Amino acid sequence: MATSQLDPLLNPSTESWPPLPVAAWQDTYETLHLWTQIIGKIRLALAPKVNHWWHSTLYVTPRGLTTSTIPDGTRNFQITFDFLKAQLLIETSDGITRSIALAPRSVADFYQEVMRTLKSIGIEVQIWTKPQEVTNPIPFEQDDRPGAYDPESAQKFWQILVQADRILTQFRSRYAGKCSPVHFFWGSFDLAVTRFSGRCAPEHPGGVPNMADWVTREAYSHEVSSCGFWFGAGSIEALFYAYAYPAPEGFKDYPIQPQAAFYSPDMQEFIFPYDRVRQADDPDARVLEFLQSTYEAAANLGNWDRAALEYSPIVKTPVIKG
Repeated sequence: MATSQLDPLLNPSTESWPPLPVAAWQDTYETLHLWTQIIGKIRLALAPKVNHWWHSTLYVTPRGLTTSTIPDGTRNFQITFDFLKAQLLIETSDGITRSIALAPRSVADFYQEVMRTLKSIGIEVQIWTKPQEVTNPIPFEQDDRPGAYDPESAQKFWQILVQADRILTQFRSRYAGKCSPVHFFWGSFDLAVTRFSGRCAPEHPGGVPNMADWVTREAYSHEVSSCGFWFGAGSIEALFYAYAYPAPEGFKDYPIQPQAAFYSPDMQEFIFPYDRVRQADDPDARVLEFLQSTYEAAANLGNWDRAALEYSPIVKTPVIKG
C-alpha cells in the first residue's frame, strides 16, 4: 500500500502564486543566484554541446531545480537543489548519493564543498569560476562574503517556478517548429522557452554584462520569439516577459493582451508584472494570453510561416459509459 508523508522541512506557501518582492529576499536571491551558477557551470563543462547553450541550463522539478543527467565517462550523475529538504543532492548511476546542506554560507565555502564532494566520488571537473551576468563578479573560490539562505524564500522561489514552468510548458506544446525546452538560465536567473522561425538572424551586437559577445551571438544565431519569467532585480519586481530577435518593425506598438501587460522601452520587451498576475481573476488564462499575443506580434510582423509552425495537440475524446 502506498503511503504519503510530508517532509519535516516542508513549509511552502499555501498560495499558488506567493508574493516574493525583491527586497524581501535580496540576500538569499544573490546567494542562490551564484550557487546555481556553480552547478550550471558543472553541467556546461561536462555535457555534450547543444545549440544555443541548451546543454548548460537547469530544469524545474517537483522539489526544486536539477541539472538532469550529466555524462561522466561510462556513468551518469545529476545535481539537484531540493528546496523542500534544503539540500543539494548529488546522485550517480552507480548508486552513490551525497547531500550538501543549503544553509547560510559563503559562495566560496559552497563552491569548495561541492567540488570536494564531486572529487570524493570520482567526478573530476574544472569550471570557469567567474560569475556571468552580474555586476562586480568575484570568482567563486574568492567570494568569502557572508551568504544568506532563507528556506521560506527559497521555497517561494521554487513554487513560482513550478507555476511558470507549468504554463510555459503548455504554451510550448502548441508549436511544431524548432523550440527550446522550458529551462532555467542561471546567468540571467530566469525561466524561458524560445520559438524559432527557422531563419538565420543578423549578428547580435552583444554587450551583455560579463558575457563574451560570441556567447550571445551563438544564443541568437537564428530568429526567435522568446518568453519567460524573471525574478526582477533592484527596483524592478518579478515579471513575465516576451521579446523577439530581431524585433520586426512595429513590434513595440503591436496590441497585446491582457491590458495589464505593456512594452517597456527600458527593457525593450513586453512585460506582464507578477503582481498583476497574482491579482488576475484567472492567472493561467491571462499569462497564456500574454504569451500568445506577444508571439503573434513577432510572427505576424516578422512574416513567420505560422501555418507550418503552429500545432494543435490531439486531445482524445473521453468515452462516457452509460
